[in-house]
Amino acid sequence: MQLPLVNESLLVSIRIPQAGLPANGNGSRRSWLKLAFGSGLTALLSGRLAASNLQPNSESKIKSCIFVFYYGGPSHLDTYDLKPNATSTVRGEFNPISTTVPGIQICEHLPYMSQVMHHVALVRSMHHTNRLHDSASTETFTGRQGPQGDREEFASIPQFFPCHGGALSYVRREESLEVCHAVLPSLFHNVVDVPCQGGGFLGNAFDPLLIEGKPDTLEFRSPVLSKADDLPSVRIGRRRELLSSIEQDLRGYSFPNSRQLSDMYERAYELLDSTTLRQALDLSQETEATRQRYGMAAAPADAGDAASALSPWRPIRGQNLLQARRLVEAGVPFVTVNDFRQQGQNWDSHADNFNQNKKYLLPQADQSLSALIEDLDQRGLLESTLVVALGEFGRTPTINGSAGRDHWPDCYTILLAGGGVRGGSVYGASDDIGAYPAKDPATPADLAATIYWRFGIDPRTEIHDQSGRPWRLSDGMTLASLFS
Repeated sequence: MQLPLVNESLLVSIRIPQAGLPANGNGSRRSWLKLAFGSGLTALLSGRLAASNLQPNSESKIKSCIFVFYYGGPSHLDTYDLKPNATSTVRGEFNPISTTVPGIQICEHLPYMSQVMHHVALVRSMHHTNRLHDSASTETFTGRQGPQGDREEFASIPQFFPCHGGALSYVRREESLEVCHAVLPSLFHNVVDVPCQGGGFLGNAFDPLLIEGKPDTLEFRSPVLSKADDLPSVRIGRRRELLSSIEQDLRGYSFPNSRQLSDMYERAYELLDSTTLRQALDLSQETEATRQRYGMAAAPADAGDAASALSPWRPIRGQNLLQARRLVEAGVPFVTVNDFRQQGQNWDSHADNFNQNKKYLLPQADQSLSALIEDLDQRGLLESTLVVALGEFGRTPTINGSAGRDHWPDCYTILLAGGGVRGGSVYGASDDIGAYPAKDPATPADLAATIYWRFGIDPRTEIHDQSGRPWRLSDGMTLASLFS
């Protein structure tokens, strides 16, 4: 099936240059497009380029991606896109500080991140139309709005579109990878697990390996890698031989999904025997200084009863990112880190926004994310690892009556680091109050296309759902101008 290179909605954002217009001075969009496409120019669309013309060469492709998801929606106005000249009902309580990049300022409660901004690119014009957590998260993880539209789920439903890691697992299914996609320290949920974290219509075989974090001991484990105490290796071997014998006897009979089930059994056995993954999950191999740099502090003494009840989750937030780095070193291409349990409340700061951010949310995120970026750089892994840090939307420009900010998908900021990104760069801009994109709007589909492109995969690669309907990996355009 031949799919169009440029969809019609994108054409309205073309910036028509003054040079090169037809000699008769007719500057209509139609005449310019005819000239541009006729001369072989493809899709110069607000700084976004068609991915098929920008495939990274073998030296520049990334090997891995760490996708850090701040569930609930961090406030862009109180982190990476402050508006100090706006009215007090918009700008809030926080002041901007300088960074290692002249001209880029961020929140005063992000001092560690201010020292690594030369490794970071900000996209300040991200937007979509979903105002509820589940649908917004679905678009964030898949690059598409879910087929149910903008809604929350109160009962489990099947996932439709695959997440980035699931799609990558599918494309690389013929490679000898023990694990292509891992998620930690748990799946995230609102009422139920949000249906956007696995293989979707590609099948359960492309769901991530779940790595569970234990906040009481700061340890990580995967149920798949755990052998029952009363099941020694000899008995496992005998069970495997029995299964193989049964499959031999049934050869020639047709059973639905039998090949997929067989492949999953083989993968399970391989994971049980994996020493590489077991070692990667052993954080005791890290120095105490490294673990402290990522963050292991206890909750503040003035945290209050609500915060104290969840205080065990505080130190594991930093260890999550340390574990992600170890998985990348072990050869896992895509690692998702779900950050959704904090003291008091999560990033969904409808009330007491400034105290929550100042005391709990920003200090922990600041320490752990900066540690990850520094650590990857010092180990020579930053160029080959793309770090993506984001929420499912931003927060309202206007502060509400509870000193909070509400959901705002119309404009927000995401962060990219490593993976060939031009550190110290900014893509797009918001308006004077951070309400809407004022320049170069970007979407979750563009982010998805960019991630696939950085892996050396054409985002227009065709995949099929269970009905056989073809889909592109992404309908977005790569944010190519952010990369050298």
